[in-house]
Amino acid sequence: MMKKQINKIIFFSIVVVITIIGCSDDDNIDTTPPGVVSNVTVVPTNGGGVISYKLPSDADILYVKAVYTNSLGEEVFRVSSKHNTSLEVNGLNQTSPLNVKLYVVDESQNMSEITEIEFTPLKSFIFLVQESIQITPDLGGVKITWDNIASKTVFVYVHIMNEGEETVRILSSNNPQENVFVRGLEAKELTFSTKVEDFDGNITELEEKGKFTPLFEEKIDKSSWTLISGQSINGNAYEGRTVNFWDDVVDTVETDADNSYFIITRDNNGGALNFPLDIVIDLKKNVKIQRFKVWQRAYWYQGGGVTYHYQEENIKTFDLFSSNDGQTWNLLGQFDIGDPRDAAGNIPTEAFQEAIEGHEFSLPNTSEQFRYLKFSITSNYGSTQITVGSEITLFGLDNL
Repeated sequence: MMKKQINKIIFFSIVVVITIIGCSDDDNIDTTPPGVVSNVTVVPTNGGGVISYKLPSDADILYVKAVYTNSLGEEVFRVSSKHNTSLEVNGLNQTSPLNVKLYVVDESQNMSEITEIEFTPLKSFIFLVQESIQITPDLGGVKITWDNIASKTVFVYVHIMNEGEETVRILSSNNPQENVFVRGLEAKELTFSTKVEDFDGNITELEEKGKFTPLFEEKIDKSSWTLISGQSINGNAYEGRTVNFWDDVVDTVETDADNSYFIITRDNNGGALNFPLDIVIDLKKNVKIQRFKVWQRAYWYQGGGVTYHYQEENIKTFDLFSSNDGQTWNLLGQFDIGDPRDAAGNIPTEAFQEAIEGHEFSLPNTSEQFRYLKFSITSNYGSTQITVGSEITLFGLDNL
């Protein structure tokens, strides 16, 4: 009986202590709201505004919150930490006054009283992008350029009408100046219209930009190409030959019957792979190009369908040069196949598919007419002994 009474006393004591502690904690909870922002000013922007303010003197401020209704009728908010004295409201498509409620929030999530402001945003940047869009015919398609002064993400919808059949290409960018090629179009008159959308769902009306005829594009025939060996690295080792780089045979994973690639070894080139490794070709004719494809070596003698793509000996980065005399060179571009391998060496399926189909690259603009091509390898995937590659194909205007 005495034991039961002792247990009851202990239990009661614990309840009392917990209650006292709980009451003490409740007494310490901060329920005092912080002060309000002051000296508020607004600089309107295209599709929003930057609100500047002075923070109150409270020591426990966490952030400032702006609440407003966007142009789609949705209530949204933006926040800015206590380390800032401004915040941006955006995603607007209006030139009518906007009401914004500003709150100061402290570390206990207390909110200050409302500070209301009103300002009128400038015309949204999506309209400025739409107005700036220029379309010019190019090889196999068109080049589309635009200015984006806000440097915010835009989606440009390109509607292409071909004898009653419409296709739509969607282009996206946040670059201040953009130029994009739309490829795979017939060399016939097509009607182009565009509209522009921002990340918040605001969108312009569809606007016709005009009728344009893409220039005829063809694969450059390689049957006349010859190697200028005196200016080129030695790629003739084992089954590899430098001239295999343009024999129109792409190496595949499945069989060694199509082993068509060059093999550059350090032993055949002075004992070291001194990048850049140049392959110089006389096309024996004049061409213009805008894009090209490059293939890696694919077949691996380990067999069992194991792929050689992205292995350490394959080409990774390179520069492309053109010339009309084989001596004075013009840089067409610097290119990188990229490295899709993760830390464990795993490669995504889509990266293998890209390697199989050929890595496609576009020049910033259609090249000037040229006769000589220099493919200058600047790195592989890590080997210091061997560099390999399978094929290159150019697209443009042939035999000018």
